[in-house]
Parts: sequence; C-alpha cells; structure tokens
Amino acid sequence: MRDAGRYMERALALAADAAAAGEVPVGAVLVRGDEILAEAHNLVERDRDPTAHAELLAIRAGARRLGDPRLPDCDLYVTLEPCAMCAQAISLARIRRLYFAAYDPKGGAVEHGPRLFTQPTCHHAPEIYGGIGEAAAATLLRGFFQARR
Repeated sequence: MRDAGRYMERALALAADAAAAGEVPVGAVLVRGDEILAEAHNLVERDRDPTAHAELLAIRAGARRLGDPRLPDCDLYVTLEPCAMCAQAISLARIRRLYFAAYDPKGGAVEHGPRLFTQPTCHHAPEIYGGIGEAAAATLLRGFFQARR
C-alpha cells in the first residue's frame, strides 16, 4: 500500500480527463508490482457503451497485455466504489487488491448495495481499501453533476 497515493493520484487525473470529455469522472489504474499495466477512464458516452466503465476498460487492457484473463498479482485503483458489474469483473479477474476513493451509497456494490464480495456466490474477493483520496474524488464527482443540473 506504500504507493497507493501515487496510483490514486493517477486515477484522479484520468477521472478529470473523463469529466473534461463529458464522461462521468471515474478513472482506474491497474498495477502489477511497481508497473502500471493499464489505465482508463469512463468512455460510456463516447463509445455509446453502457459497459465502458473505467474498471472494465483497465481490466480488459491489462488482461490483453498479460495474455491472461486472470490477474491475481494485480491491484486496481479506482476513484469511485465499483458498481455490481465492475465488482463482478474484479472478482472474475481475481484482482488481488482493490483501492477506491469515493464511496457510492447509491450505485456502489462493494461497501453498499449488494456488497458483492461478501456473497457466498462470489468466487474471489480482493483485499479492499476504501476512502483513499476520497475528498478529491467526491469533489470532482459533485462538481461534474452540479454542472449538469
């Protein structure tokens, strides 16, 4: 967890890029050891794809890069608590650790809603570290949605 702040800062920069592009500001960084394997921000609007969440895009790119659908020695840093779709992908990819910034009481599925990783049907649960960079992520999200109203 020693570099968590550095990787979360990168995820927050990606989230800011998403906001500038008119996307919900979520960024994700996939790390193995000290190497960033993949990074992404939401592309739902651009791609007209409801599954183009930052987490899924980073996991897909990392799996392609490593040539393996399982990423057991990888950590994922994301600026918002993952939704059910992304949490399930994290489980299926066997991500080792999940670090997220802002909690999402409405759409989150890790600490809220279905709490996917605690379900008996969940095949793999990563170590979870929430609230890292929470204030910055929450400010970015609030500003984005206030500008839309």
